Parts: sequence; structure tokens; C-alpha cells
Amino acid sequence: MANSLVSIQIVPKTKNGEDVIPYVDRAIEVIQASGVKYQVNPLETTMEGELSELFRIIEDMNKAMIEMGSSNVLSQVKIVYKPSGITMDELTVKYRP
Repeated sequence: MANSLVSIQIVPKTKNGEDVIPYVDRAIEVIQASGVKYQVNPLETTMEGELSELFRIIEDMNKAMIEMGSSNVLSQVKIVYKPSGITMDELTVKYRP
């Protein structure tokens, strides 16, 4: 069972103020390629997995932004770490119809 939930909002600085959506799409592709469970929301994406693996994915996302031409990246991250295990479903089930 996963021991962490990590939500990330990634904000790359673009060269000439271009739209950041292609960058965000690329960041989500990095998450998809990792194979972890994730959920895209309007302002952030939440991942479920082992904390060390999720940190590596965040590092890969930031590197991907630089590879696309961003000079720097702001990553806002929220973490829930529970060694005995935690899931997104566990935290949201009471809000589903």
C-alpha cells in the first residue's frame, strides 16, 4: 500500500510569457509515464505512492520543464505521509454520491 499522497502544482517560467498549458501537459505526461496512481484536478495533480518515488517524479517533472525551455520552475507541493498506508479514495470516499 502507498505511504504518501503528494499534490503538486507546477508553474514554469516561460521564455516570452507563452501559455503554460503545453508545459503542464508535459508535466502530467511525466506522471503518467511513472505508472503511479494519480488524479488531475483543475489547480493541481495528486499522486499516490511511496514518498521517495513521488519525490523522484517531482524532480523529473521539474527537469522536463527546463528541457522545454523554462528558465526556472515553481513547484507548490502538499504531502501526506502515513507509513501504515494511505489512499486518495480513503480521504474522499465520503464525498462521492
